[in-house]
Amino acid sequence: VLDRFKVPKEDQVKVSESALRKTVQNIFEKTGLSKEDAKNGTDVLVTADLRGVETHGVSNMLRIYVQLFEDGELNKTPNIQVVKESPGTATIDADRALGIMAGVQAMEMAILKARNVGVGVVTMFNSGHMGAVGHFSMMAAQKDMVGMCSVAAGTGILPTFGAEPRLGTNPISIASPSNLEAPILFDAATSAVAGNKLRLAARVDATLLPGWVASSDGSPIMEETKIVNRDDYYQLPLGGSREQGSHKGYGFGLMVEILGSLLSGDDPGMLRDTPSWTPSRSYFAAYNVDAFTDIDDYKKNMDDMLATLKST
Repeated sequence: VLDRFKVPKEDQVKVSESALRKTVQNIFEKTGLSKEDAKNGTDVLVTADLRGVETHGVSNMLRIYVQLFEDGELNKTPNIQVVKESPGTATIDADRALGIMAGVQAMEMAILKARNVGVGVVTMFNSGHMGAVGHFSMMAAQKDMVGMCSVAAGTGILPTFGAEPRLGTNPISIASPSNLEAPILFDAATSAVAGNKLRLAARVDATLLPGWVASSDGSPIMEETKIVNRDDYYQLPLGGSREQGSHKGYGFGLMVEILGSLLSGDDPGMLRDTPSWTPSRSYFAAYNVDAFTDIDDYKKNMDDMLATLKST
């Protein structure tokens, strides 16, 4: 995490991984979730913190999730159903489950299909927040597959030249196995800055960099900005302004909307009325490397490529 988003040292409280996992799982179970869901949700949150993605970790998200369960926005005992399926694909209705739990089931299904037919693609609609989506891509990488996950959620991002937001932060993640090197993971929002970073910035009294947010008329703010309430600003696509390439972030975000929303049979967020429930729509893919090429050669090439990148 960038230094500007770190909690001041005098306010930091450090705990062991095992103690954190135990505490978070107990909180989820006392909220009314099953042991399996509590375990899966704990793993996603704690792993995010261990990877330095504190925006999507325990301190930034757990309170919000618990409150959403208590308010009835999220379903503590969802009936997750497959509504359409083929040997290599499936579409899942998550029944308002928290996405960090339902997403584990979706990627497990994609991995199983990839093991059987080479490629598995699962779309999922009607879930809550998906957390750090790289977690799901890494599930496939740990099975010697290339994993991909993208999520369409919310409508807080301005199109390039737009005056009103239309897209979500719509993150994309891809992970790949390697041999001696650590698996490679790319996980990033298609907005200039992740939405949770705005919440974290307000928490730690940090400033936002130029080109991250826009004023209420859609004009990019090109100087550092203090944020008190994340809802006071519109977010910009990756690139910030057109001159700095925001059309690329806008395009990536739109493609995520297509894969997550339209391909799952759900409405894009921009076509919805303004409901109290704004679900996430997600795309999960697993590519069985051995169905394309020799897995050992692939992993050796991946090692060589990563070593070459690090040598420059």
